[in-house]
Amino acid sequence: SRKAHFNAAHRLYNNVWTDARNAEIFGKCANPNFHGHNYELDVKVIGSINEDTGYVIDTKDLSDLIKMHILEKFDHKNLNLDVEEFKDLNPTVENIAMVIYMILRPLLEEQYELKIKLYETPRNFVEFPY
Repeated sequence: SRKAHFNAAHRLYNNVWTDARNAEIFGKCANPNFHGHNYELDVKVIGSINEDTGYVIDTKDLSDLIKMHILEKFDHKNLNLDVEEFKDLNPTVENIAMVIYMILRPLLEEQYELKIKLYETPRNFVEFPY
């Protein structure tokens, strides 16, 4: 497993609903001026230990993948406006975790299982796959 951290802003809303309906469902998170979180990310790679290296995966390689493909894309960004994957997808913590999984999964060899745990706050987090 490798931990990472990023800061990002977002707004939760459904663009086919009225502002009143969005406020009713998403509360403060529907603020039209956005709001931010300090996300904590845990990326877990599960597999067999390589006899030659003693690793399941080199955590330096995993760290580099996370930095290049996740942190560069998400850190200090407005997810709704700056991240293509959220142009038509509500950036809930569930959807953010799913997008991170979908970005990283093709970058790892098929033999590995991948699990994403994303904390939006110390008390709110999701795991993907669910």
